[in-house]
Amino acid sequence: MSLKTTLLAPKLPSNLPQTAQWLAGEGAGSWFSIQPTANNFEIIRYSPEGKIECEGLFKTENQRGFIIEKDYQFTHLSHCKTVRIFQENTTFVFERIQ
Repeated sequence: MSLKTTLLAPKLPSNLPQTAQWLAGEGAGSWFSIQPTANNFEIIRYSPEGKIECEGLFKTENQRGFIIEKDYQFTHLSHCKTVRIFQENTTFVFERIQ
């Protein structure tokens, strides 16, 4: 029987936005940040050390439903193509468009 461990959040690297959130996985994890653009959202995924792993423009089917000023939490399954964010009992699925 193997024990699965979830990596605890490391100290937030100084080059990351203060709003970046740690999304832990089994034995790994990544930092994520989101910023609104004119029509979509820029999402960046960082390594535990703060190096950019991928970044792009994303949209969600419910653009008006996600309110960046309210509390939210990045959740699984999130990667460089699709990112999921949980906010007020709703999971928003952001798809990369660029």
